[in-house]
Amino acid sequence: MSTTRMLRRPTATLSAAIALTLGLAACGSSEPEAAPAATPTQEMTTDATEEMTEEMSAAPEVPATVMPMGTGDPFADARTAAQHMPETAATLAAGFAAALEIPGETDSEAADLRAGLTALLQEHVYLAGIGVATAYTAGADSPEFEAAAATLDANSVALADAVGSLAGDEQREAFLALWREHIGYFVDYAVAVKGGDDAARDAALASLDGYTGQAGAFFEEVSGGALPAADVAMSLEMHVTTLTTAIDDLAAGSPEAYGSLQAAAAHVGEGAAVIAGGLVSAAGLQGDPADEAATLRAQLTAGLQEHVYLAGLAVFTAYTSDGGTSSAAFEAAAATLDANSVALSEAVGSLAGAEQGEAFLALWREHIGYFVDYADAVASGDDEAAAAALIELDGYRGEAGAFFEEISGGELPADAVAEGLAMHVQTLGGAIDSLAEALVEA
Repeated sequence: MSTTRMLRRPTATLSAAIALTLGLAACGSSEPEAAPAATPTQEMTTDATEEMTEEMSAAPEVPATVMPMGTGDPFADARTAAQHMPETAATLAAGFAAALEIPGETDSEAADLRAGLTALLQEHVYLAGIGVATAYTAGADSPEFEAAAATLDANSVALADAVGSLAGDEQREAFLALWREHIGYFVDYAVAVKGGDDAARDAALASLDGYTGQAGAFFEEVSGGALPAADVAMSLEMHVTTLTTAIDDLAAGSPEAYGSLQAAAAHVGEGAAVIAGGLVSAAGLQGDPADEAATLRAQLTAGLQEHVYLAGLAVFTAYTSDGGTSSAAFEAAAATLDANSVALSEAVGSLAGAEQGEAFLALWREHIGYFVDYADAVASGDDEAAAAALIELDGYRGEAGAFFEEISGGELPADAVAEGLAMHVQTLGGAIDSLAEALVEA
């Protein structure tokens, strides 16, 4: 078990608070804005997982299909859970495209690139936000922040690999150096804002402004002019504006931080579409990244991956906030998670009809509730309740599989959907285990 535990155990149960918050969000929330290939899920065998398996031996038997897999590093585990979702998005998009005869291709080289960039750039925003939140909560010199920073850098390397696969090794190294530099400026900004150092804040903003011009020139060069420097710079200026707004909110402890982070992530999805279009043209890749099928895949990628990161942020907030699940920060995190659920249901409804969208929303919220029950049980050391929640999640897999098979006219086989959801439960459950291990007081 980790020796770096800190803070307090939540003062109220997760299940009661999230159930209340999601209920309020369902009744009164405004409509949310609609929001490479990821690396394969890593195999995980750790002392923490073995220990949990032993502890559950006295509880109801948990099917192996949903046994959580964690490493003890909550940031790496959250990324592993998130990286599984683009695969699910590709499967769902292909099924819907076939069932509804949606124009375009979900599996073209162009569609692969757009979905991959969407996932990586969105992940950059969420991992940056999580890193800042961790620094503010645990300290910039803490092992927790070092782990968060390492996971953010793994995303940077993956982005550089994607660029290098099209532009060559030399351009990969140039991109990685430039990208890491801009992350350093965001770190400088976060430190300055938290410390109330206006001069350092302004200096960081000036550095970020200079970066947008450099990055614009870089992409114009590697795309052979298909991506004009001014257009790229303008998009990156919005990236700076939206992410610094989220950092401001995190520094102030504002409940608006979660919505601000979601807005910053939504913006880079738009940027991914633009960059993909330019790189596809420059590299002569097969397919159109802007056709309807490729767009559907990218949108599902963003929505499903965001679900994982927002769920992780909600649990992180419950485990670290003053007041735990009764805090305004936690209520805001849960409401932002539910906004993502509504957006996903609207995407399903636009394809399968409003009635099916509502059915999906009910089913999706139910599975979030089971994850809530699991997080609550892990935090309180209730092995029996944890096992019961995992068993419910195992049952959910079958229900969701049957749902998607029906609305896709058989193009999405129930067993294939259920198999994908097994990995979702295993990886997100593992991330929850690691969050509890790192952040909940023993």
